Amino acid sequence: MQRPAEPNATDAMRSRSEAIAFIVMAVALVIAPMFFYPVFLMKALCFALFACAFNLLIGYVGLLSFGHALFFGWASYVCAHAAKVWGFPPELAILSGAATGAGLGLIVGALAIRRQGIYFAMITLALAQMMFFFAVQAPFTHGEDGIQAVPRGKLLGLFSLGDQMTMYFTVLAIFLGCFLLIYRIINSPFGEVLKAIRENEPRAISLGYKTERYKLVAFVLSATFAGVAGATKALVFQLASLTDVDWPMSGEVILMTLVGGLGTLFGPVVGAFFIVTLENFLTTMGQWVFVVQGMIFVVCVLLFRRGIVGELAQRLRIKL
Repeated sequence: MQRPAEPNATDAMRSRSEAIAFIVMAVALVIAPMFFYPVFLMKALCFALFACAFNLLIGYVGLLSFGHALFFGWASYVCAHAAKVWGFPPELAILSGAATGAGLGLIVGALAIRRQGIYFAMITLALAQMMFFFAVQAPFTHGEDGIQAVPRGKLLGLFSLGDQMTMYFTVLAIFLGCFLLIYRIINSPFGEVLKAIRENEPRAISLGYKTERYKLVAFVLSATFAGVAGATKALVFQLASLTDVDWPMSGEVILMTLVGGLGTLFGPVVGAFFIVTLENFLTTMGQWVFVVQGMIFVVCVLLFRRGIVGELAQRLRIKL
């Protein structure tokens, strides 16, 4: 009779599979511009980071937010305004977007975590829509025109981001750095408490953990990473618009996470690339793109509940 694997051996095997998957992903993204248009890849990386930020909240804490476009879109606006009007260099503009996401996350999280389940989700949606209508009216957002012609500037005063390849590798470095930070958070003692809250919050409370504090910190971290994604996207496309802060953006990041694999490390990345690629091929269909996305959502819920990466990891019996 085969003996079950020791816990240390299981952890080592999981770490090895995750390390190999990360190296494969990093190498593939480094050589990807040789085969694909850099702007398409940068868009996919920005959404992949956004999906990873959302997955940190729903996949590891069990909190479903319907308003994550709030942090993504407003970070985009602040970054664009900082770069164009205030003359911030790109690194400070992105940091200002991240700070915007963190600040809004603290406010929204403090209000929303008082409730659970559908009530939590609806509070985040209501606050996001409130800020959307504020974005429509606010003078500095320029309404439906958005903030256009955002200057990319020079990174650290040395590297011109006007060059597409320089911009691409800057976005790639931001994505990989944030990805590793999220990985560290998930696998830290703090991350283990988050997983305990997801599995059984009353038991975590009985063990002495102040779960509301943990959930608030996780919410702020998720909003911060979403802010980094939104700010980076504003520099990539040199544009911040209402599309980034509207509710369909929140639905899109949910779809990316579900398609890739909820609660998996690499699932949101795969889901983001899949959805962005699909949208790229279906641009001529107009509003029918949303119908196709809805069909994909239904198929995933009914047939592939673990998502692409989740199903793959289950079949290979590895942790991804």
